[in-house]
Amino acid sequence: MGMTMTQKILARHAGLDSVRPGQLIQARLDLVLGNDITTPVAINEFEAAGFDRVFDKGKIALVMDHFAPNKDIKAATQCKQCRAFARRFDIDHYYDVGQMGIEHALLPERGLVAPGEAVIGADSHTCTYGALGAFSTGVGSTDMGAAMAAGETWFKVPSAIRVNLTGKLQPHVSGKDVILTLIGRIGVDGARYQSLEFTGPGVRELTIYDRLTISNMAIEAGAKNGIFPVDDITRAYVAGRVDRPWEAVEADGDAEYERTVEIDLDQVDCTVAWPHLPENARSAREGKDIAIDQIVIGSCTNGQLPDMAAAAEILKGRRLAPGVRGIVIPATQSVYRECMHLGYTDVFLDAGCIVSTPTCGPCLGGYMGILAAGERCVSTTNRNFVGRMGHVDSEVYLASPAVAAASGIAGHIAHPEEVLK
Repeated sequence: MGMTMTQKILARHAGLDSVRPGQLIQARLDLVLGNDITTPVAINEFEAAGFDRVFDKGKIALVMDHFAPNKDIKAATQCKQCRAFARRFDIDHYYDVGQMGIEHALLPERGLVAPGEAVIGADSHTCTYGALGAFSTGVGSTDMGAAMAAGETWFKVPSAIRVNLTGKLQPHVSGKDVILTLIGRIGVDGARYQSLEFTGPGVRELTIYDRLTISNMAIEAGAKNGIFPVDDITRAYVAGRVDRPWEAVEADGDAEYERTVEIDLDQVDCTVAWPHLPENARSAREGKDIAIDQIVIGSCTNGQLPDMAAAAEILKGRRLAPGVRGIVIPATQSVYRECMHLGYTDVFLDAGCIVSTPTCGPCLGGYMGILAAGERCVSTTNRNFVGRMGHVDSEVYLASPAVAAASGIAGHIAHPEEVLK
C-alpha cells in the first residue's frame, strides 16, 4: 500500500520503511515549539521529571507572542520563567519583545521549518507549517516538556483526506476564503485526526501565504495536520531562509485516502464564518444586515505582508465607518517594518485604525481588542467560539483581510466589491 505525504514523513522520522493509518510510532523531531502560555507548563513538567538537559538547543524555539509585551503581572511572570529556561540551556531560538513575532508566522520567516521535517508545538495552530511540505501538529505542554528532553514523541499515524484543487482564485479571494469554504463543507469535525492533503492543479494558483493560511486552519476541521506538495513556489520561499539540507516527499500514486473533496477555486467567493463556529460559512454578500463594532486584521492566520497589502488596498483613501474600531497587527517585526516602508502604516492610520506591535492579542481574548457584551467583530483570526474574543455575548465573524477592511468601511459585513464600486 502506498503512503501519503504525511505517512512518508512519519515513517522516515520513525526509522521505518512504511507506516499505516492507526499505527503507533515513536518519531524523532526536527523542532519543538512553545509560546509564553504553553512553555511554562512544559518547563514545570520538564523539571518535575528530573530532566537536566535539552536534546538539542538548536531545535527548540520559544516565542513570546500571546501576552507580550506583557499585559499583567501573571504574563510577566510566565515570560520571566521562559527567559530563565532559555538562558539556562542556551536556547538558540528564543524570541522576545523587539525580536519576536507571532510564532506561526515567525518560524517560516526565519527558516526554522523546512520541507520534509517533523515539528510539534504546544499550540494547536502548529499545523501551519504543512504549507512548506512539513509534518507539523499541535501537542499538549506535557508532551512538549518531554520532547524538549528526548527529541522525539509518539504519534498515531493519521489516515488522510485528499482535497483536490482546480481553477483559479477570483479577485479579492484568498486562501482564507478557500479554507472557510472547505470547513463549511466538511464541518469542524470533518477531518478529525486525519491529514488534509492538498493536491491538484489549483495548488499552483495559491501563494505560499495562501497555503500558510489554509494549513493553519486545518485544525479547525479537526485535522491532525494540513499539508501541501513541495513545488517551485515552496522552493522559492525557503531559498535563502533555510540554511540546512532538506528532502521533500511526494505522496505515492497508490496512496490511500478516506475520501476526496473537490474544490473549484473559480467558484470560491469572499467567505465569512458566522458565529460561533468556523463551519458556519456564508458569502460575504449576505452580511449587509450585520452591523459591526470592530475589525481585527492580523494573527498567525492573516498577519503576513500580502494580508497587510490586501487590507491597505481596500482602506486606501477611505475611512472606517463611524463607531467602528480598527486594529491592525502585523505578524512579525519584519512585516511591521515593511508596512512602514511601503506606506501601509500611513494608510491604516489615515483610515482610522491603530497599528499594534506583533502579538496574538485579541485572537484568544487576551488583550488589544476585547469585546463587550453585544459587540460584533469581523476578524482575520481563526476561531470564533463563544467568548473567544471577550464577553460570551459578543460575536466574532471570521473573514479575510480584504473582507475585514471592506466591512470596516461599510460598517457592516461587506464584500470588497461593495466599497470598491
